[in-house]
Amino acid sequence: MRTVSEDVAVRLYHLSDEGAAVTLLYGTLAEAVAAAGLQPEEIQGGLFLQTSNDVIAYLDYLEG
Repeated sequence: MRTVSEDVAVRLYHLSDEGAAVTLLYGTLAEAVAAAGLQPEEIQGGLFLQTSNDVIAYLDYLEG
């Protein structure tokens, strides 16, 4: 992920096995990471963080 500032605007969304994207939050990266961490583990595997120029899986973001 190119963006590293916790204040950058992001979209946190869940991508279902069927391919449907459900937005959980529009907010800062810090808010999105906090919200994602509260989700059940089975949901976390389908979470993505989207900025204006990048998308990364939540679990990949945590791994650095």
